[in-house]
Amino acid sequence: MSARILDGTRIAKEIREKLAPRVQTFAARHGRPPGLGIVLVGDDPGSEIYVRNKLRAAAEVGIRADLERLPATATLDETLRLIDRLNGSSAHDGVLVQSPLPAAMGEDAEQTVFDAIDPAKDVDGFHPVNVGRLVQKRDALVPGTPRGVIELIDHAGIVVAGARAVVIGRSDIVGKPVAMLLLHRNATVTICHSKTRDLAAVAAQADILVAAIGRAAFVTRGFVKPGATVIDVGITCVTDPAAARAIFPPGHPRLADFDKRGSVVVGDVHPEVAEVAGALTPVPGGVGPLTIAMLLTNTVKAAEARSA
Repeated sequence: MSARILDGTRIAKEIREKLAPRVQTFAARHGRPPGLGIVLVGDDPGSEIYVRNKLRAAAEVGIRADLERLPATATLDETLRLIDRLNGSSAHDGVLVQSPLPAAMGEDAEQTVFDAIDPAKDVDGFHPVNVGRLVQKRDALVPGTPRGVIELIDHAGIVVAGARAVVIGRSDIVGKPVAMLLLHRNATVTICHSKTRDLAAVAAQADILVAAIGRAAFVTRGFVKPGATVIDVGITCVTDPAAARAIFPPGHPRLADFDKRGSVVVGDVHPEVAEVAGALTPVPGGVGPLTIAMLLTNTVKAAEARSA
């Protein structure tokens, strides 16, 4: 068996193409495009890449995206003042703060910052109001990665109702909301984590398995029921040659990439899972592109709601 590959890049492109006319209609009616304010604190290299991709994707569909930078030495109060300004801006319909924040800002800084964003502009879907609305299956701004997972499943024609779904990972950003979205689609959902006993055996019962723990190639074939749909949310940059060769067999094209670049991006799912899964998302090119597409969709949704 060789798994069907679920192409997130193609689906994200389709979503952006459908979104562009909505952006044009909004701009024609209101004399401005939907607006997104992105707050970047510090100079984390990964964050720089993520923000650059978001700015480029927004520009492609006609959304105004403004990057607001603060130095790594910025205080929590300075960050909150910037958020307050964006909350009150008539030009910005969505506000997001790129994670992670500098460690010096404090252990609880991220939650404090997320809580400060106007729920109507919370395009990342992290505010408690939007989390609560999601739990109650009410209309809400849903986090981009979990919503992207559902888009992938829907586009693949995979039946969720009645399926047994297992989510490995219980984060507020991915694990919990994706479990809730699957539950709303009438799946029977189990959330697993580091304290789960016989984790592989539990995962192997799943018709739909979502891996979101951030551990490179952790999910091996023993975790996967033959024919299951496997959604890999993880993304880890491997720079150790021994680790890369432990993941990919000799002659694998990804090893050639590693030898050329000195690093390789991998997910939570081991490549060998492709031999037993029925459908599988690649890394890169799976869930990642959908995350940004859903962010843009949330921005347009927020703009339309604010202007209704």
